[in-house]
Amino acid sequence: MHQLNVLIFGPSSFISTLNELKPFLKFNHFSDFKDKKFDIILFHEESLKDNKKKNQISKSHSLKIFVSSKNKKPSIDYDEHLQIPTTLKEINNTVEKIVAKKKFFHNSSIKVKEYFMDKNEKRLFKENNFVILTEKEIKLIELLLNSAEPISKNKILSSVWNYSTNADTHTVETHIYRLRKKISKKFMDENFILNYKNGYSF
Repeated sequence: MHQLNVLIFGPSSFISTLNELKPFLKFNHFSDFKDKKFDIILFHEESLKDNKKKNQISKSHSLKIFVSSKNKKPSIDYDEHLQIPTTLKEINNTVEKIVAKKKFFHNSSIKVKEYFMDKNEKRLFKENNFVILTEKEIKLIELLLNSAEPISKNKILSSVWNYSTNADTHTVETHIYRLRKKISKKFMDENFILNYKNGYSF
């Protein structure tokens, strides 16, 4: 496995423990942002009490591992959860798992806003949750994703349905309504697809 750099946020006791385990960890780790390139942020629940650190973690596009004493969710997004107390093996496994997941998504998935769409499995993921997509929904998402401007109902109709004899602009509206409802129900996201005067967009 490639030697990874992991940036750690947490109380001094947490950082000291990881320093003691350093010879047995399968990654490099440090606790300073300055002049360091890192692949993963591993942040303890206590670090979120510091608004500056919380903001740094939240704004970073790196992979994130949330560490807490209970199985709970923080107020910011993360990719994996590590519950403590834990074992050396579990720490290494969690780091390896998050990297493997990134490689999987990079090879077979498409980033859609804060989601990942796997065309092979026909699923839209966010963290550990997902919804099943239809072929038309996948085509619709790809069409919107590849356009910087809103797309008209007629353009969607021609691109996704190829002007099928049993399809009209009402078909487009119905499918978008169903997709929005599906996303809203699973992810509580009311703004997945936006409606403008001249069409639909992300």
